[in-house]
Amino acid sequence: MKLQGRKVLVTGADGFIGSHLTEYLVSQGAQVRAFVYYNSFNSWGWLDEVDDRIKRSIDVFNGDIRDPHGVRIAMQGCTVVFHLAALIAIPYSYHSPDTYIDTNVKGTLNVVQAARDLDVERVIHTSTSEVYGSARFVPITEEHPLQGQSPYSASKIGADQIATSFFLSFQTPVAVIRPFNTYGPRQSARAVIPTIITQIASGARQIQLGATHPTRDFNFIRDTVRGFVAVAECDAALGRVINIGSNYEISVGDTARMIGELMNRQIEFKAETQRLRPPGSEVERLWADNSRARELTGWTPEYAGIDGLRRGLRETIAWFADPNNLRRYKAGSYNI
Repeated sequence: MKLQGRKVLVTGADGFIGSHLTEYLVSQGAQVRAFVYYNSFNSWGWLDEVDDRIKRSIDVFNGDIRDPHGVRIAMQGCTVVFHLAALIAIPYSYHSPDTYIDTNVKGTLNVVQAARDLDVERVIHTSTSEVYGSARFVPITEEHPLQGQSPYSASKIGADQIATSFFLSFQTPVAVIRPFNTYGPRQSARAVIPTIITQIASGARQIQLGATHPTRDFNFIRDTVRGFVAVAECDAALGRVINIGSNYEISVGDTARMIGELMNRQIEFKAETQRLRPPGSEVERLWADNSRARELTGWTPEYAGIDGLRRGLRETIAWFADPNNLRRYKAGSYNI
């Protein structure tokens, strides 16, 4: 299946990954309906900042993923659905876990139920590497056990299982994409890379962080977006879970030092208690095995390894260092 000329729905199109995916789909010739979270300000989130050509090309639908009626209306006439709408902040899931079940689990049920009823040709459901918890073996394959180490990851495990169950029970054409730690322009300062960059760009020398020893597999936004399209266009992906990661592991501390080097700043770390996860909830190690994505879809990361990470960080730093972008962030405050 090729997406050119097809009508596709992107839920969560107003977010970090969703806005980049929407732009890319338009550039590939897809007809995009962008599902954004309804609000009284008529804000389209990050889609407000994209090129006017993109805005003119998309059909914006204001709604709430928790509302099955609105989801069904949004999906009418669409042949492919990219389901990204979710609550993703891990600290906020400690604070308000109930909202994660409503949004992530029930929202996913709304999507796959409507897809089943409307005979949608393909649903790409977005998972997360957090469902693996701390790695029991590396690199992490799709057969790794699932471990709900936070209410967020538990809600995503539930959402993944709902999506997969519809494929197994009703042959609803669902594929599950499991991105590892995506980073890049527009990302929320809830994530570690924007947290580091915005503090340094705002003049801080002492960087406030949580734990610096855990390792992550950082994936540049362009690679993640290409992964979404590769999975959507692959018939063999249906009914499968597919990791999208760089297959490169680095600690948070080493990442921070690399960012400091790229920004020509000498930095120190200061552990801030409120930024630390409870000990049993911290995911200590993430490192993706991306061989299934490569074998099934032909996708490979263009920003792989330490050199690829440096290139991606340079592009990310350049975006955040722009005063027009930096002013959107509260660098001195902890973003839950």
